Amino acid sequence: MNSVDSSPAWRIALFILVLSSTFWLGGAHARLLIANQLLQGGTLEFNTYLAPESERELFRLLSFSSLTVILSYGTALISGTIFLWATPLRFKEHGWLMLSAILFYVFVPVEAFLIFLDGKMIYYEFFTTEGNSVFRELFIARMGALAGAPFIATLCYYTIIGLAVFQPMKLSAAKSHEG
Repeated sequence: MNSVDSSPAWRIALFILVLSSTFWLGGAHARLLIANQLLQGGTLEFNTYLAPESERELFRLLSFSSLTVILSYGTALISGTIFLWATPLRFKEHGWLMLSAILFYVFVPVEAFLIFLDGKMIYYEFFTTEGNSVFRELFIARMGALAGAPFIATLCYYTIIGLAVFQPMKLSAAKSHEG
């Protein structure tokens, strides 16, 4: 057993990763449910029946949920990196871990761009007195951002959960000693 195996750092990082990922994905779904109230089904057109005050409150809720998502995504990114650095599991024997890492880190630029857009909405919500038109612009920019890449990223994140649970592409102990 090497010193990395006995270190609790990877276990702590894994715990934080699971916890922050739960908040991150849960917050992302809460944000989608809130956004669904703003738009007409299947379009990027705003519902006409919403009063301006109701619409403003929905934008406020979007800002709060975006803040939760940003903080928990950042925590997941940092703890995931620490976990991969400190874990005794090696990619060669645990292909599921390598695939999970690839699926997670390939979408960091997509998430960074979305965080930039969400950050602008959070800034306007908490530090300015902008009207609904600014929030509408930002909201539509975010919903149409990157031609579906955020949706594909979400599907990949759920694939990571399946990979972690079922652990395909895992070499058995006998096979890893042969090669």
